[in-house]
Amino acid sequence: MSTLGNFVWGIADALRGPYKPHQYGDVILPMTILRRLDAILVPTRDEVAQLVAANPVPDVASARIKQQLGLGFYNTSQWTIFKLLGDPDNLADNLIDYISSFSKNIDVFAEFKFDQTIHDLADKDRLLIVVQAFAKVDLSPTTVDNAAMGDLFEELIRKFADASNETAGEHFTPRDAIRLLVDLLFAGDDDALAGAGVVRTVYDPTAGTGGMLSIADEHLKSLNSQARLRLYGQEINPQSYAIAKSDMIAKGQDAENIKRGDTLTDDLFAGQSFDYCLSNPPYGVDWKGAQAKVKAEVQDLGDASRFHAGLPAVSDGQMLFLQHLIAKMRPVKDGGGRAGIVLNGSPLFNGGAESGPSNIRRWLLESDLVDAIVALPTEMFYNTGIATYIWILDNNKPAERVGQVQLIDGTDFFVKMRKSLGSKRREITKEQRDELVKLYAAHGQSAKSKIFRTDEFGYWTITVERPLLDEDGQPVTDRKGIPKPDAKLRDTENVPFTYDGNTLGDAGREVTIKAYMGVEVLPHVPDSWVDVKKTKVGYEIPFTRHFYTYVPPRPLAEIDADLEKQVAKILELLREVEA
Repeated sequence: MSTLGNFVWGIADALRGPYKPHQYGDVILPMTILRRLDAILVPTRDEVAQLVAANPVPDVASARIKQQLGLGFYNTSQWTIFKLLGDPDNLADNLIDYISSFSKNIDVFAEFKFDQTIHDLADKDRLLIVVQAFAKVDLSPTTVDNAAMGDLFEELIRKFADASNETAGEHFTPRDAIRLLVDLLFAGDDDALAGAGVVRTVYDPTAGTGGMLSIADEHLKSLNSQARLRLYGQEINPQSYAIAKSDMIAKGQDAENIKRGDTLTDDLFAGQSFDYCLSNPPYGVDWKGAQAKVKAEVQDLGDASRFHAGLPAVSDGQMLFLQHLIAKMRPVKDGGGRAGIVLNGSPLFNGGAESGPSNIRRWLLESDLVDAIVALPTEMFYNTGIATYIWILDNNKPAERVGQVQLIDGTDFFVKMRKSLGSKRREITKEQRDELVKLYAAHGQSAKSKIFRTDEFGYWTITVERPLLDEDGQPVTDRKGIPKPDAKLRDTENVPFTYDGNTLGDAGREVTIKAYMGVEVLPHVPDSWVDVKKTKVGYEIPFTRHFYTYVPPRPLAEIDADLEKQVAKILELLREVEA
């Protein structure tokens, strides 16, 4: 943890006793936000007071302050952190007056129910101690830049989650993973982004504390300091929303572009699309609470619904967020859009042919929306050690990528961390990140990069029947003399679209299935046939299979030699014991 993080976390020591560890965040997080906003306002406090006095209508005052001072918020009270300490007897009332005097776009303290917390702190004789401690923390932008501030929030959330046995990973994504996603998302657009007067929009439907939006902003500024990036986000968790909104306001972003709500049930940016979309939705989390509204949307809007391609199992909503992200990409007629999303392994292959997940993959691939998928190292995230993947989506691919999907194996691109953070034991260095981006940009075949046509992920699930036999071993037929199938002997086979080298995809079904049966089935069960009415179309992306490397077993002589050494050691130990 950083020195600053340790200092702020140390303030929680003053809460021990009257407060339990799971309650620390209710005090420390809003106080950290307040101290940051307080520090930002210090240099312009007098100018703000003059503008507010001259423009009594709040909306007009906000516009003037934004125009003349570049601030996206203001405060009309006389108070600062330091002035509050000058009247300790009325500290609670004055502090409440201070937070209630922010411009209306600062609703973050209400999300923390901070008024009640202030009264509780005062009742437990902890309020003065906490305010005095925060007055010693310099969180001004000249001392702590926006990136460091984001890191501080994430450190605190992780620590509070650990203390209360909650899941920090639900709130934010490790910065090294975000930076790789952002680098891949912007790769190939460098020339366009470097132009004069560039304005781009970025959207995160699962914004958390705003880490992805912040790093996207940093990345674009590194390419073009004059570029303007408009950041948009939606977040369901009230405390994460409060932090994200505070961070965006501090950056000078429009506070109205950060909204709180459930993205699946209520798209608060309906009708809007964006140049870049990114997300790290929750893994393996059910969407029962959203089920009724999601199904109603599909029923009412049909193909215009965000989720028209299919619905995944109610136990995991990842693929709903995947579809939502695509719905928010800027249309091709307006220049197209790109998206990046972090998912676990199940969206690659879960569900059989014509299931919801398979139909979603079919739509993605047949619509040529999948640009690349990058496998990340395991043990990369705070709350899980499972395999994760970055999907890069593009609805307006460059000519050389049309009809193709690039798979990149990044599982070996990591260094071990000196100290684990929850389940996170590995991280990706900048050098490794650059190497992965180069693999993506090269778009070539290598040990770590594979290029596939989209139809190479398609297959037919065929139903293979065998005849029902009578007591004499003869086929039982119907009235037309057609053999009846034996349900007990019924089997299914998955036939790749490209089994016989055919490149016509679904159009070449009859030819390809016939070739498959002739080689794979009929030589073993010559009386079998395919029930064509039951044939289904499926899509899966067997990522690990394409990068599997056969490792031959050790020679038996070598294994025997090792065993003999171990036996000799054991016998020696036994002799020592007997002696």
